[in-house]
Amino acid sequence: MSALPVLTDYAALFLQDIPLMDVRAPVEFKQGAFPSATNVPLLDDRQRELIGTEYKRAGQDAAIALGLQLATPTIREQRQQAWQNYIAAHPQGALYCFRGGLRSRTTQQWLAEQGIVYPLIKGGYKAMRRFLLETLEQACEHQPFICVSGRTGSGKTDLLQRLPHTIDLEALACHRGSTFGHTVFPQPGQIDFENALAIALLIHRHNYPGAPLFIEDESHLIGRIALPTLFQSALKRSPRIVLEDSNESREQRVVRDYIVGQRNAFAEQFAVEAKERFAAFVLGNLDRIKRRLGGVRHQQLRDEWSHALSEFETTGKVDGFLPGIRSLLADYYDPMYDYQFSLRDSPVICRGNADSLVMWASGQALHLSSMPSSRQ
Repeated sequence: MSALPVLTDYAALFLQDIPLMDVRAPVEFKQGAFPSATNVPLLDDRQRELIGTEYKRAGQDAAIALGLQLATPTIREQRQQAWQNYIAAHPQGALYCFRGGLRSRTTQQWLAEQGIVYPLIKGGYKAMRRFLLETLEQACEHQPFICVSGRTGSGKTDLLQRLPHTIDLEALACHRGSTFGHTVFPQPGQIDFENALAIALLIHRHNYPGAPLFIEDESHLIGRIALPTLFQSALKRSPRIVLEDSNESREQRVVRDYIVGQRNAFAEQFAVEAKERFAAFVLGNLDRIKRRLGGVRHQQLRDEWSHALSEFETTGKVDGFLPGIRSLLADYYDPMYDYQFSLRDSPVICRGNADSLVMWASGQALHLSSMPSSRQ
């Protein structure tokens, strides 16, 4: 039999969004994976633990012997069927384990015995993760960024959708980036977020080398996801555009995104308990900033919004939320934004409403590709 195929071009794997069959144990997959990967393990968590213990006790040969013992005909048939099902759905994919070693070679060999030739990725997860970390570091060094700043509710996410060459960090983090920014879907793991960010940066560099990337000016945390330190520093050094909008429009946008939009999301995800879950979401987030609001103000807002929630569920009217939103913007979010904005010394290169910033970007952003890198 000729040598089985081994892949070494990590960039091509991510640029082409190659389906990846991850044969690590489920516990490893949960700790960190890639967007295009699916966990179809060789060993379950208990088997991995037993073999690892045997390896430490008696060495590799003893661990291999135990692995063969655990691979009963029934277990082997189950594994092979799961792999074959995946490969039938993803014939152009590839497989890997943690280091591209024994587990991935065993998987590849077992498949070959069934007449299925499927490529293995050299170095496995560890090598691909290292490649993505290097990609992220290179982007922080050389990629021109333009940060989109603006007060809460000004429509930065909407603006990003109209600008050329963007990465939506909040979409990658599955969080809107504020106290009320939680969504009905769980956030990814920290490593998963970093991998997805690095892949997005790699794709941009490949398709539009030198073109500036517009990215929302985030704090160091998006929910529980932390921006990588080097990436955060690169954004802080980068020039900014500032989105401005009227207070009335901001209030209406907050209602649209954080009340109506979130309620609809809860309805889709939790048909029966949506009402109760949404009320707990709104009031629970308000409780999280109780200390900053003060007890009296917090209780006042909680009473107002409890009534507003009841009215919203009964009539669909959202007016009851507006006084509280107006107060939070003026007394909580705006002062916090202004303070953080004052700490930045990177230049503001344009400010205005969404239409004017889109017009500016279409006419000027390409020239910014000649800007020095964010490190210079």
